[in-house]
Amino acid sequence: MKPSLLLLALMTALPPLAHAAPNDSPNDLWLEDVTGKPALDWVAKQNQASTGELAGSAEFKAMDDRFLAILNSKERIPDVSRIGERWYYNFWRDAQHVRGIWRRTTLEEFRKAEPAWETVLDLDSLGTAENENWVWEGAEALAPDYTRCLVRLSRGGADARVTREFDLERKAFVPDGFTLPESKSDISWIDRDRVYLGAAFDSSMMTTSGYPRIVREWRRGTPIGSATTVYEGKVTDVAVGAFHDDTPGYERDFVSRAITFYSNELYLRRGDRLVKIDKPDDAEASAWRDWLLVSLRTDWTVGGTTYPAGALLAARFDDFLAGKREMQVLFRPGPRTSLAGFAPTRGHLLLSTLDNVRSRVAILTPGEHGWASEPVPGLPEIGTVSAWGVDPRRSDDYWLVVTDFLTPTSLSLGAVGGTVERLKQLPAFFDGSRDVVSQHEAVSKDGTRIPYFMVAPKDLELDGKAPTLLTGYGGFEVSEQPYYSGTSGSAWLERGGVLVVANIRGGGEFGPKWHQAGVKEQRHHCYEDFSAVARDLVARKVTSPRHLGCMGGSNGGLLVGNMLTQYPDLFGAVVCMQPLLDMRRYHHLLAGASWMGEYGDPDKPDQWAYIRTWSPYQLLRPGAKYPRVLFTSSTRDDRVHPGHARRMVHKMEAQGCDVLYYENVEGGHGGAANNTQQAFMSALAYTFLWKQLGGASQ
Repeated sequence: MKPSLLLLALMTALPPLAHAAPNDSPNDLWLEDVTGKPALDWVAKQNQASTGELAGSAEFKAMDDRFLAILNSKERIPDVSRIGERWYYNFWRDAQHVRGIWRRTTLEEFRKAEPAWETVLDLDSLGTAENENWVWEGAEALAPDYTRCLVRLSRGGADARVTREFDLERKAFVPDGFTLPESKSDISWIDRDRVYLGAAFDSSMMTTSGYPRIVREWRRGTPIGSATTVYEGKVTDVAVGAFHDDTPGYERDFVSRAITFYSNELYLRRGDRLVKIDKPDDAEASAWRDWLLVSLRTDWTVGGTTYPAGALLAARFDDFLAGKREMQVLFRPGPRTSLAGFAPTRGHLLLSTLDNVRSRVAILTPGEHGWASEPVPGLPEIGTVSAWGVDPRRSDDYWLVVTDFLTPTSLSLGAVGGTVERLKQLPAFFDGSRDVVSQHEAVSKDGTRIPYFMVAPKDLELDGKAPTLLTGYGGFEVSEQPYYSGTSGSAWLERGGVLVVANIRGGGEFGPKWHQAGVKEQRHHCYEDFSAVARDLVARKVTSPRHLGCMGGSNGGLLVGNMLTQYPDLFGAVVCMQPLLDMRRYHHLLAGASWMGEYGDPDKPDQWAYIRTWSPYQLLRPGAKYPRVLFTSSTRDDRVHPGHARRMVHKMEAQGCDVLYYENVEGGHGGAANNTQQAFMSALAYTFLWKQLGGASQ
């Protein structure tokens, strides 16, 4: 699900729905045969109709070209990672490198406007040589000499990937090195001759979610089948895994068991023995040097003290294992403040928080008398700030990325106790000088106040005619924050449109309780919240249903799918991307079983009773009038099954609805495998929205 990477609701009166079996519509299940000829023939016909309507104009071509120029711009900020003492690595795509190159430079060069880069691996050349459509999925280097790494590649952008050992000195794959065939298996370094292997090659090794159930220690030069089992989880778990902490002086090994999406167990591995870390199952725990850090999802009473949900706690690691429960509170949430995350440097923690969905960052330093906190100065009032260590093993330097809706994103290099040096900033990909960012609140059905950001022209006339695009997510504790986008800026804001980002329940904007208020039987709150924002925009005369559209992907696709089916009178257009839609069958498709902690189990009658009230596929009603909708998906999406979107479109067409569908053959859950595909998919969506919502050119 969403990274990012996962719904209006006015609970209108609906006729009662009968309890349905998993194949409640067997006449369209053939569309779940992802690569079956009948299904692909149907997809081809849909694609032809969608591109015929949307992609043939000069306006579309100009937008597509502009998007591609933005995505391929050499002025983009390279996302670099330090590997070893000298090198800073980056994966880069542009017009000359469609699939991309993995490259490296030095910090001295990176400071320059046009750094000199050395290519380490060229995916275009590799794909041509091997006749494969390789998509980059990342690499893990081996400390402390950083001469070897594990390179992960996928075919067409799927979650399933191939892993190969790579020599960073020779810039070549290692003959007879560690290699995994395509699967959702996981592999990570222990040392030069050993790795942890979470194998998911067939059903005997997988959980019902399709991820590894067994983790093994695999030694170089031996068959995979001879790898020693370290831990075996249950079939109903989400996944199990293991990892090695290579922090100098604090080398340790851990095993993790994800029971559900929101509950887990963590074990310290000591030889052949596993020592369970005594924490709530729904809390996240990690080790940093001599500290154990615990992030709470629910209240925890320990050592005679109750710590609130959303708090970040620290305890001395060895003392905690010995039975002591002396916890120090590093962050305590408030009614409108929450923990956004934390990241270590060598001797400090970078603490990121949200204050009414506005980013704040502080530097925490442990000492004899507790932890000191110092805010990072100069941050924007409305914006998103990300901070993380350059090399937490050896350095107190940190990266700082600042972004907002109208200010081009910047990258700075900071040093704890020193200065912050701006290294890079995006160019202005669109003219935002005529716009202004504001924050508002809508009141949901139960009285809860729902914040939202609005980007609009400074001279906006409140006459209800502004083409307005409402977006959101509302799931998996993911927060929707300000961002700079050349795509939405040039396609929407620059043309006079209004952009709105809703911070609905189900997200993480106000901590775990905000998320839990949108989970399972509480999920209707997500849709009520989103619809409340839509109504508030209409009440304020920013727009009207004729000119209001919504767009969302993955879990956000489920959100806008509910807007389509539950609140059709509020919207003039919907774009629904890589969506979940048939919530009766979602847990039987691909990774769907892993999300039952978020949505519930539809095979249990008491849970299906509430799930069916927000399952868009089941909520479609013959004769109902729906806004025009564009669905998109990917044949190579092996996370959210394309059958959701395919079957929804098929059912709507059978009911006489005017609907468009486009399925990219590549791209995985992200929908696109390269910049050209991404530009095209975005141009389809924005062309559709501008056309339907009565933009200035109409």
